[in-house]
Amino acid sequence: MPDEKIYSVAVTGRNGQLGKELAQIAPQFPQFRFYFLSREDFPVDDTEKMSGWLKENPADYFINCAAYTAVDKAESEKEHAFKINGEAPGIIAGLLSKHAGKLIQLSTDYVFDGQSSTPLTEKAATHPINIYGASKLQGDQNAMSKNAQTLIIRTSWLYSYYGNNFVKTMMRLMKTKESIQVVNDQVGSPTYAADLAKAILQIISSEKFIPGIYHYSNEGETSWYGFAEEIKKITGSSCTVLPVASSGYPTAAKRPAYSLLDKSKIKKDYKLTIPGWRTSLAVCVDALLKSAV
Repeated sequence: MPDEKIYSVAVTGRNGQLGKELAQIAPQFPQFRFYFLSREDFPVDDTEKMSGWLKENPADYFINCAAYTAVDKAESEKEHAFKINGEAPGIIAGLLSKHAGKLIQLSTDYVFDGQSSTPLTEKAATHPINIYGASKLQGDQNAMSKNAQTLIIRTSWLYSYYGNNFVKTMMRLMKTKESIQVVNDQVGSPTYAADLAKAILQIISSEKFIPGIYHYSNEGETSWYGFAEEIKKITGSSCTVLPVASSGYPTAAKRPAYSLLDKSKIKKDYKLTIPGWRTSLAVCVDALLKSAV
């Protein structure tokens, strides 16, 4: 019996939260040969270098986790944000289409304006209210127009054992401060990057690859304040968490007030079981406590 084909999978953003979580579970998927790419390996602002790399390594699947993610800074670095988030996905998609490569492009809940009051489906109207969201939306559109084999995954409030994120910031502040203020009028759902990584690898190892837009975050809904309260509860911190309106915590970029994602489509198409946000948060916080981060 002939050996099964080994598919090649390129992953950008090797040093980011999702990239590191994907690398962590990659050994569980021996049917794939993974290439984890840093900015130096695959500079997403350099078309010539991207083209050269893909000519030498025609990936069957390309998971683009590289992004400009400084939401507030993007307001003053619009050109740079659009180059990385808006232009690069289209260029990568076009390069992949030359050898029938499939693209998984990571996107964001910030493509929405926050005016909804019910969970957002993939068909909900997009209307970003900040530069980051606008640049990501342009990237999604460019990728889908350049390669029919593109699957977009919009996610929200990403955190991980790795990198800088809300969970680690809260844990650090709760150790050193008597009280902290956290906004309570932005509603959505956190996403544990380890769960998202597992979902992505389940998708590419399934029998079918269905191009289009999908939503993924952990189940349930909360506010950033509720998220912080749960972190306090799990860690046993005595720090007081005070709810504050977004208006009392002004930022350069506006945030959507409501960006809860409806996950029905991804669960149905790929038979995914998505953990509740509290369950996954407990797993991550436990790991962080054990490593004394």
